Amino acid sequence: MSVLTPALREQLQSISTATLATALYKRGLRQQFIQRAAPLRRLERSMVGEAFTLRYIPAREDLNPIEVFRDPNHAQRKAVETCPAGAVLVIDSRGDARAASAGAILATRLQERGVAGIVTDGGFRDADEISQLRMPAFHQRPSAPTNLTLHQAIDINVPIGCGDAPVFPGDVVVGDNDGAIVIPAHLVAEITAEAVEMTAFEDFVIESVREGKTIIGLYPATAEQTKVDFAAWRKVKGR
Repeated sequence: MSVLTPALREQLQSISTATLATALYKRGLRQQFIQRAAPLRRLERSMVGEAFTLRYIPAREDLNPIEVFRDPNHAQRKAVETCPAGAVLVIDSRGDARAASAGAILATRLQERGVAGIVTDGGFRDADEISQLRMPAFHQRPSAPTNLTLHQAIDINVPIGCGDAPVFPGDVVVGDNDGAIVIPAHLVAEITAEAVEMTAFEDFVIESVREGKTIIGLYPATAEQTKVDFAAWRKVKGR
């Protein structure tokens, strides 16, 4: 059963990965941010979706000729055709960008199937074309060689590591212009509720700093007047 309701998705689209990282850290979760995966283009709203995973291992050459792509059950091809609409395809490319995790044709197919985004700790070929898609895409750097040269697609929708982050199928992935982060499925509602509150306070702090106020007593809110001012600000802003 999906943990990502339409309301939670909408809220998470306006919450930064930085705020989510802090909320997760408070619960002792320090490795949820996907390292070395940046968006190919600037995003106006955060990418949000449940993780559907693809795992690569080092290629064994006798099992990984180009002919394997003819197999409809090839793990990479199957992932592209079965990743659910609204989900994020998360790829464990072993942190190796020397060969591509996917290219523009597969990324376009994901977009047209309604997938919310794609994230790899490796690279994409056709990166310029992928950057022009509506669907957000995150990777380490461009990579022209086919994945077959170094990586062997081995399994889909299993627990993986992507950019040093543990990713379980059904976890919620949020990506913004800083990168992508993974929220464990059982914590999504709790983390989102806290992050909404944190975001409101952070917006208040930014406005206060722009008005010339010191951060002492303001951030964190150790001064009683800060709490009074924040309550008044929320009332005015309807937040």
